[in-house]
Amino acid sequence: MTKIFNDPSAFAEEALTGFCDVHADLVRPVAGGAVRRRRPAQPKVAVLAGGGSGHYPAFAGLIGAGLADGAVVGNIFTSPSAQQAYSVAKAAESGAGVVFAYGNYAGDVMNFGLASDRLAAEGIAVENVLVTDDIASAPAAEAAKRRGIAGDFTVFKVMGAAADAGATLAEVVRLGRKANDLTRTIGSAFGGCTFPGAGEPLFSLPAGQMGLGLGIHGEPGLHDTDLPSAAELGRELVARVLAEKPEGAGDRLAVILNGLGSTKHEELFVLWGAVAPLLRAAGHTLVMPEVGELVTSLDMAGVSLTVTWLDQELEPLWTAAAETPAFRRGAVAAGSGPAADEDTDDAGAGPASFEAADASRGFAASCIEALTAAQSTLHGAEQRLGRMDAVAGDGDHGRGMVRGIDAAVSAAAEAFDHGAGAGDVLAAAGDAWADKAGGTSGVLWGAGLRAFGEAVGNTAAPDAAAVASAVTAFADRIVQLGKAEPGDKTMVDALLPFAASFTRAVEDGADPGRAWQAAAGEAASAAEATADLLPLKGRARPLAGKSLGTADPGATSLAMVFGVMGPHLTISTATPAAAGAGQ
Repeated sequence: MTKIFNDPSAFAEEALTGFCDVHADLVRPVAGGAVRRRRPAQPKVAVLAGGGSGHYPAFAGLIGAGLADGAVVGNIFTSPSAQQAYSVAKAAESGAGVVFAYGNYAGDVMNFGLASDRLAAEGIAVENVLVTDDIASAPAAEAAKRRGIAGDFTVFKVMGAAADAGATLAEVVRLGRKANDLTRTIGSAFGGCTFPGAGEPLFSLPAGQMGLGLGIHGEPGLHDTDLPSAAELGRELVARVLAEKPEGAGDRLAVILNGLGSTKHEELFVLWGAVAPLLRAAGHTLVMPEVGELVTSLDMAGVSLTVTWLDQELEPLWTAAAETPAFRRGAVAAGSGPAADEDTDDAGAGPASFEAADASRGFAASCIEALTAAQSTLHGAEQRLGRMDAVAGDGDHGRGMVRGIDAAVSAAAEAFDHGAGAGDVLAAAGDAWADKAGGTSGVLWGAGLRAFGEAVGNTAAPDAAAVASAVTAFADRIVQLGKAEPGDKTMVDALLPFAASFTRAVEDGADPGRAWQAAAGEAASAAEATADLLPLKGRARPLAGKSLGTADPGATSLAMVFGVMGPHLTISTATPAAAGAGQ
């Protein structure tokens, strides 16, 4: 995974292109991911798996009869954008509704939720099923906060089989949530994974150590311990999942012993030799167990054990036939699979046309200069931001910010070339940022830039008060969408001090350039102070203790961006009093 690549930033797209070419008999590429090669003969529920790249066979490798109708594929370890989810759903929907199924991560919840709102507004029935199987990520009393890992596969399998059998949208959703409620996973890591182009892994363990409670985005284990023997590891994993047996559950189990990327099948078979007898000794019957790679984490060394307690309703769906590029079970009945090919035109609309006042066009040019300055800063800080994020997260923040700002600058320039004013330039930049960056930060920055653009509009160059109002709109949109509060250790901890400082100074008649500079200083100080906080939101929350002493990467990158944008966004503005004198 770390050796073969061209441009590391294009790795996910190139991998998906190659995958779709190899498996062209089963899948076809669409904007945002891939769908089944053939459309269904009759309307059926479209089950859409989704998440970031780096987990193959999840998610695209599970497209096919008896499993997913499509997959929404984000960048490495980054949630897909709302636009990607919407596009894949439109390509896969056949008249019986769609259901997005994905792990419980903040960025996925946000982006799939936004896509669902858009689909529902068009009259398409849409639901979401979140997977929360990772028992190490939150206590049982807070099961709704748990993240989704290898249990994704079991839930997808149940839902896909039900949909192909003709179940309604409500039934597919009910069965998926039931499977999730009866699924538990625990994992262990022996070594970290490495992004394409990166010089070192996201995390490492001392020789002879194992991390218990790994995540599939490169998050290290929750607890480090001496590396056990296979028998000892088997006892640890089995004891932890069986300790959480749901009340009233039976004794028949679907079991997955999953390799995380570089753990070899032979090692898994040795571990299975310890796991299976323990499960059987506890009175369980193992139903079509799976040993291999189903949900990976690039080249991570590690394993996870997933168990799902089956009943008369779930077992036939677990054992049903399936045919996908990466998973085949039994024989899919002739006539029950997809029907004729259908080519879909995924080309976008032509360039938009804009109307804007000359003064707004002048400010639009300054906005592009501000974005370009941010682009240079973020490219220079990419590795640093990634290292900060890897302390308790998945290490993708630097790469995500770079992808976002690159897309924003390109879209802003294109809109400007077609006559856009400042409002439309910033809206285009925001939409492109959200689409290409993905993840939580991507959708938040995209929404914030769009809100800023809507506030300044296209009819005039904004005065200082208007810029202050736009900053407030930026902050309000991000807080409303992300629902973070000061002290949660997020970008909000730097954003709100900036907005309050700049707005207050402008209201007091301060020079806007100096006001922005002072506010940027407060944002930088606030970002540094997040090193003393424990994260209460996002992927870093389960590893809160590990993040102490490291500033929040989202707050840090925001302070960086605002620190270089000011000279461009305030150069043509004036205080309210001065602006009034000139009218």
